[in-house]
Amino acid sequence: MPHTVSPSETPAMPTIVAKGPSGVPPTSEEISSLLDTIFTSESSQQSLDGAYALTNLLMQGAGCAGLLNYNVLATVRKAASDKKNGAKRESAMLIIGALFERFPREFPLSEAVFLLHDGGIFDIVLDALSDKGAVVRDAAQYAIDALFGCLSPEAMVNGLIPALERYLAKGSGKWQGFVGAYLLIEKMAVKAQLGKGSKEEERQKDLLRDAMGKTLKELIPIVESGMHDLKSEVSKQSCKTMTALTTLLSNDDVAPRIPLLIKTMENPSAQTLQKAIHALSQTTFVAIVTSPVLAMLTPLLARSLNTPATPQETLRQTVVVVENLTKLVHDPAEARTFLPKLQPGVKSVKETASLPEVRELATRALDVIETAMRDDHLASGSVSKTTSEEVLTVLNAKIQEHGGLGGFGDSKLQDLAKNFIASMVREDVNCRMHDRIPDRIDPYLRGLLADNNTEAVATAVQSHYIAEDEIKYGKPAPEDPNDVEIVNADFSLAYGGMLLLSHTNLRLLKGHRYGLCGRNGAGKSTLMRSIANEKLEGFPPQDEVRTCFVEHNQGEDANLTILEYVAKDPKIVSQGMDHIRDVLLEFGFTDGPEGRQSQPVGSLSGGWKMKLALARAMLQKADVLLLDEPTNHLDVANVKWLQEYLKSHTEITSLIVSHDSGFLDEVCTDIYHYEGKKLVCYKGNLAEFVKQKPEGKSYYTLSASNVQFKFPPPGILSGIKSQTRAIMRMSNVSYTYPGASKPSLHDASLSLTLSSRVAIIGGNGAGKSTFIKILTGETIPQGGKVEKHPNLRIGYIKQHALEHVEMHLEKTPSQYLQWRYANGDDREVFMKQTRILTDEDKAQLEKPVDLGDGRGARRIETLIGRQKWKKSFQYEVKWVGLLPKYNTMISRETLLDLGFFKLIQEFDDHEASREGLGFRVLDPKTITKHFEDIGMDPEIANHNEISGLSGGQKVKVVLAGAMWNNPHLLVLDEPTNFLDRDSLGGLAVAIRDFKGGVVMISHNEEFVGALCPEQLHIADGRVVSRTNNAVSLDRFEDSATNSPSGPGTPATGSAVTSAAPSAVNSGDEGDLKFRAKKKKKMTRAQQKEREIRRRLRYIEWLNSPKGTPKPVDSDDE
Repeated sequence: MPHTVSPSETPAMPTIVAKGPSGVPPTSEEISSLLDTIFTSESSQQSLDGAYALTNLLMQGAGCAGLLNYNVLATVRKAASDKKNGAKRESAMLIIGALFERFPREFPLSEAVFLLHDGGIFDIVLDALSDKGAVVRDAAQYAIDALFGCLSPEAMVNGLIPALERYLAKGSGKWQGFVGAYLLIEKMAVKAQLGKGSKEEERQKDLLRDAMGKTLKELIPIVESGMHDLKSEVSKQSCKTMTALTTLLSNDDVAPRIPLLIKTMENPSAQTLQKAIHALSQTTFVAIVTSPVLAMLTPLLARSLNTPATPQETLRQTVVVVENLTKLVHDPAEARTFLPKLQPGVKSVKETASLPEVRELATRALDVIETAMRDDHLASGSVSKTTSEEVLTVLNAKIQEHGGLGGFGDSKLQDLAKNFIASMVREDVNCRMHDRIPDRIDPYLRGLLADNNTEAVATAVQSHYIAEDEIKYGKPAPEDPNDVEIVNADFSLAYGGMLLLSHTNLRLLKGHRYGLCGRNGAGKSTLMRSIANEKLEGFPPQDEVRTCFVEHNQGEDANLTILEYVAKDPKIVSQGMDHIRDVLLEFGFTDGPEGRQSQPVGSLSGGWKMKLALARAMLQKADVLLLDEPTNHLDVANVKWLQEYLKSHTEITSLIVSHDSGFLDEVCTDIYHYEGKKLVCYKGNLAEFVKQKPEGKSYYTLSASNVQFKFPPPGILSGIKSQTRAIMRMSNVSYTYPGASKPSLHDASLSLTLSSRVAIIGGNGAGKSTFIKILTGETIPQGGKVEKHPNLRIGYIKQHALEHVEMHLEKTPSQYLQWRYANGDDREVFMKQTRILTDEDKAQLEKPVDLGDGRGARRIETLIGRQKWKKSFQYEVKWVGLLPKYNTMISRETLLDLGFFKLIQEFDDHEASREGLGFRVLDPKTITKHFEDIGMDPEIANHNEISGLSGGQKVKVVLAGAMWNNPHLLVLDEPTNFLDRDSLGGLAVAIRDFKGGVVMISHNEEFVGALCPEQLHIADGRVVSRTNNAVSLDRFEDSATNSPSGPGTPATGSAVTSAAPSAVNSGDEGDLKFRAKKKKKMTRAQQKEREIRRRLRYIEWLNSPKGTPKPVDSDDE
């Protein structure tokens, strides 16, 4: 407050010192005299001192009741409205400032008196912001700041916000007052934003954010009206306030659309509304929809539904958005608050829309709305919210139990106190912050109870709601007295500019195995790496609790032998080489000159590299094992071995990130789940966790409900008119790695079609990845041959998928895609062994070629064209040093005979890529849409560097790169690594519905069994068996309803079903000339027999009862 001298807690002027002793109520004459002295003071300092003296006098003798009994507030209100006397208005503001500064700290109930009693006095303070006197304006601003600083989150929401709403709704104030009111709302919204304060500060922010979110229904329309105010200062502040309010939504689905929604509110034209509705219709809603989201979207949707001029397409999009949003409303109370505003509009669309499709969609949306508003629709695992009326009933009962009301104050003040307390306690109960309840009751009831036993009432109400909470959510599991706590850390975790965890707790018990569950990008691997690097605050140092991060990351030591790699750690080598050999032998690494321990690390398959990392961790004698996707690359036998190993070592605590639901079920004793920037611990394995959190069922089904992938259609292959026609074939292929004693692949064959769904199955090191590398051209076979359709496009994801993007960590995903396809070709294809020109290839290009056409020997410069010729192709050859008019057309076979295979392959790749990219424009808008289809947030795709992405997000970048040129064949080596369950489900559904062929290696039996009817089993480099099994469609969450995607059904959305047979051993393997099979012509006798059958069938139908269906003639009879 502006003043010359800082006032003391006691009055400064002897003439206005309180006459009565402490605790004795002052007389009305004393109060009136003091008020007159303040209003007639000759200086601001004297008025200020008098204001503090008045405040102290009321606090010492009268409390809150004195504010009303002595008509202090009414007198101050009258003085503040005196337009003719500026000194009086200033004195009124000084009194209010003194009251706001000191009263709430001693008598918290005064908050309700100032803000709510008979309209409160806060409105006159806001009006004073427009006073022509600068001293009055400064005093008013000080009063506002003083009261704002005293209010708890509960009091702000239930006291200050109603006062501001009332002031803004009346619309008769000055523009400076409106700006001040909107600024206060903005300050509250900013105060509620996540930050890096203390644990208690962040808890208060969580409470304020949740409680304020429930008020958006009333706040948003008021702030939106301010956005259209003719005074620019008001409209600008309203826009800032609306932007701050949108941070309360906490919904990742709507967040990217918020700038567009605010723009639509600011400029409410038909065009902006249609753009906003279109953007929402393109949004995949997966997060639970709560009242803040409904408060933001309901006005826009209602406006679209109720505007007569809304186009039919916009109406269609609107009812689709309404239906999708409503399905995710889990609380019927919230549904009944907002959906009735949309129901009449949807009903009108159902009855009056001109297009049948729109009417049908509106009918569906109406059914969903009615279902959502029923009480029995309360979502599984959800609980109904406590209301202020329910709290008031409990509070009244507890007050009566402890002697009832009987202190100072009239019944009006007592009712105000109880209602205010009930509203605040409601917020604490709904946020499950029961420790805050006593402070919302005890101080506010002081002086109102007959026996003044306020603490007992507060404790009784708190106990009541703790017991009720245990009924709703269950009692906390009792602690085992034998458990030994080794970690108990409170921390926050951020990565780059993103806050991942805010003031959460991690508690680890000795011998427990914790599963760490959450979506991709939640921060699971970041948490593990922070622990491993000793950067997590509160986590014990390595000399107290030894932690070991197990990851398959031995690339920099690829040339060392396995024994040398393990022994290079000084802590391990001190245990002796014999002990190291014994431990490695226990993990399956045989010793001796020919054993695995003598092999280089670089020769190991992914599965053996993971076993090596585990062996190294065991030798380090870790207290806590940090396992990041430990089952990646492990075959079934090794996964079983790892399960038994972890369960048998009861002295080791494990923290595990894995998307293998079977592994987590078998191993885990507890689950840590990411929920709203917190870690929440659940006792039991994954199955027990899903019982408590039903939304976790995605860990058991392959569902696209949370993350949806859409793969582009592959396009047409010339000459291929059947889905079962061979488009690629490997014949008797063999390959031995340099320095290896035996071949990694021997005499392997495979034929593929557009309908192929082939899984390559085998143990670690069996030769599966080598098989795939030869198939895709990564490696050149040393025996046998690989043939493919010249225009075939292959999308390939390696076993170590991140290799694709590790060279581009400084780029964003969008920039990576632009780099990869900048020239119209896939640059990564040129890095394959089958495309790189060797010295022999370069020498071949230098050799002159004589075609025997009388023009002599010439050197080939390049191929510049291709056309169909007989059953093959011929290529237009440009000669070195000759003009284009001398170009020659040469057949494919001739060029192959001359040794120009790689030249042909390069040109075929260019043509295939050109066909695939024919409808692809490499611009940001198209790239953004492509990343959205692959399940990546456009904001991340366009603005986050690849180096800052999680493993799962990097896999999505690789997948987007592979699918950009619309491949006909998708080749996936361990595609399930790094993907969370939601992304895994989305990928499975996308593969099921993909119209091209798929070949994959995976140890995930659930994934393979749901997608691949054909399985090639490889052992010791040989194809030992081929099996054909029915796919397990029941593993898809939508299997019961999505029958068109079932086996053998020609679904409109999927031209190739998962169970369709491919050309493996089908008899079509020898034909890569792509000729359609002709129908066999019937003989004359067969035609006569058919005519007789048809005639007899027709006569029989004529004699049948009326209504019998007419028989259909077909060529298959």
